[in-house]
Amino acid sequence: MSIRFPVLLGAVILIAGLGLSMLLTDYHLRLVNLAVISAIAVIGLNFAFGYAGLISLGHAAFVGTGAYGVALLTTLLGWSPWLALPAAVAGAAILAILIGVPLLRLKGHYLALATLGFNVSFSIVTANWIELTGGTNGISRIPELQIAGHALADERSYLWFALVVLAASAAVAALIHASRHGRAMIAVRHDETASSMTGIDVPRVKLAALVLSSVYAAVAGGLFACHMRFISPDDFGYAHSITYLAMLVVGGEGSIVGAILGAMLVTFLPEWLRFLGSAYLAFFGVFVLVILIFLPSGLAGIRWPGRLRRDGRMKALALVTASKEARL
Repeated sequence: MSIRFPVLLGAVILIAGLGLSMLLTDYHLRLVNLAVISAIAVIGLNFAFGYAGLISLGHAAFVGTGAYGVALLTTLLGWSPWLALPAAVAGAAILAILIGVPLLRLKGHYLALATLGFNVSFSIVTANWIELTGGTNGISRIPELQIAGHALADERSYLWFALVVLAASAAVAALIHASRHGRAMIAVRHDETASSMTGIDVPRVKLAALVLSSVYAAVAGGLFACHMRFISPDDFGYAHSITYLAMLVVGGEGSIVGAILGAMLVTFLPEWLRFLGSAYLAFFGVFVLVILIFLPSGLAGIRWPGRLRRDGRMKALALVTASKEARL
């Protein structure tokens, strides 16, 4: 992959988003903002689940770590959001390392249950540590982001900023995917034993995937906190982790474009199907099931046959390429 693809991907995101921002109402702009923030989080989940094959059901806890980090540093210590955001991201990365070292010894559904327990624990702590987090009442009056003295208070201006962050996040993710580190993650997903025998440090690759996932999640959480200006434990429950995973599965695991498409579709689907009322959840379950059966590669898997054959060859060569680079 050349440098042109990440640049082109970022440009397409910016152009499409800017075009939409001129056409939509404030209500729909708010939904697009939430979809963009979710897309950043799902791109992060793609590192862990899509590339390295780690079944994580605790992604919302890392999003919450970023959100609560920004909220606490700005409201309690008076930090600027621009200083609080990188500090919160760093805190989420450290947390990922601390829990990743023991948890990544597990595999499959054991890892899924462990990460689910981590998310449940996060919700319990934030709901009961009232002196710090405000409990179920949450944290309000989170400062707005400002650029050159201009507050990003309205939905349209915040969307323009969020689109820049999404475009940069997608471009960086594309560069990592094309690097030897990204190929090593994909190789580990396909066969851990073979990867280890060819010289790839499997535990380190898994930990790196989890840390990258947490960094993207924390960025999304910080943006969410500054956008909503109010957060509570309900915003980061385990149900949200399942939603992020559904976004990635619907869009296409292992695909950056798929992560964005899945986040957009799942965010807007309740709005489009509002007429179904409470039956929406049943429809959504059937919808995901249909995607898994007929489009196992998600929406991003709808490609020309020649492209499919080329992707198959690329996957077959991933382990060989990563193993050669690991020996260098």
